[in-house]
Amino acid sequence: MEDTMDSATEEILREPQQQERPGKETDMKPRPQSENNAPGNNKLKNKIALITGGDSGIGKAVALLFAKEGADVAIVYLNEHADALETQSIINAKYSKQCLLLPGDISNESFCSKVIDQVIETFGRIDILVNNAGIHYECEDLAELVTEKMIATFETNVYSMFWITKYALPHLKAGSSIINSSSVTAYRGSKHLIDYAATKGAIVSFTRSLSSSLVDKGIRVNGVAPGPIWTPLIPSSFEEDRVAKHGLNAPMHRAGEPSEVAPSYLFLASEDASYITGQFLHPNGGEIING
Repeated sequence: MEDTMDSATEEILREPQQQERPGKETDMKPRPQSENNAPGNNKLKNKIALITGGDSGIGKAVALLFAKEGADVAIVYLNEHADALETQSIINAKYSKQCLLLPGDISNESFCSKVIDQVIETFGRIDILVNNAGIHYECEDLAELVTEKMIATFETNVYSMFWITKYALPHLKAGSSIINSSSVTAYRGSKHLIDYAATKGAIVSFTRSLSSSLVDKGIRVNGVAPGPIWTPLIPSSFEEDRVAKHGLNAPMHRAGEPSEVAPSYLFLASEDASYITGQFLHPNGGEIING
C-alpha cells in the first residue's frame, strides 16, 4: 500500500516552474486540461456570455464549455494575448461560435464600463455574466503585507466585480444568470494568502446579498468556490517548489484541472439550476465546507 501511495504521489507532482505575472497557460508544463470529451447538449443555445479572466485557466475552460453548449462568448483578460487568441480560435473553429476579445485592466472602473458597452455593441445583450478574474500575492506574515499589493488584490478581485456587474445590470433580464468565482480559502482561510482569502470571503457575501437584491427580477446569482486548480495563477504567484506540490494537501492529493471545474459554472448558468440562487458549488477535491 505504501509503494502505491508513493507512486500516486509522484504522478501528481508538477515540474518545478515559475513565471512572471500574470502567467501564460502556453508556457505551463504540463498544460492545464481545458476540456473533456463529453458532447455538448445545447444547454446555452443562442446565449451571450461575458467571462472575465476567460483567456486561460478556469475562465478558458468555462468559455470553451459554454461555446460547446451553444453560447457566443466575450472574454476579458489583462494582456495574455497568446492565450486569448488560442481560446478564441478554438471557439471559432471547433464550435463555430463568436468570441469577442476584450484586453484591459478590470481594476479600472472606466474599463469595466467600456467592457459592457463593447459587449452590447457586438451582441446586443448579456445573458450570463461570469466574474472570474483574480490575483493573489503570497505573504507568510501580515506584518510584511505590502499595502500596494493588498489594494491591487481587492481592486482586481472585488471592486471589479461590483463595477462590471453594476454596468451589466441594465442589460440583464429575467432568466439571466450571474456567477462569481470565490475560493475554498473564503471558507477555511489561508495563512499565506490573508488578503486574497479576505477578497474571496467578500465575494461570498456579495453573491448572497446580490441574489437577494435581484431575485424579484428573475436574475439568479450564484458562485463557485474551487479548491487548488492547475492554472497560470499558480506558477506566476508561488515559488517553484510550492508550484510542484500544488494541490497535494487536498483530500484527493492532487490539484484539479480547469475542465473539472467548468461544469459547475455550466450547471449554474443553465436551466438545470432554475431554482437555485444565492448558493455556492465547491469543486475542491473533497474538502468539507461549512457555511
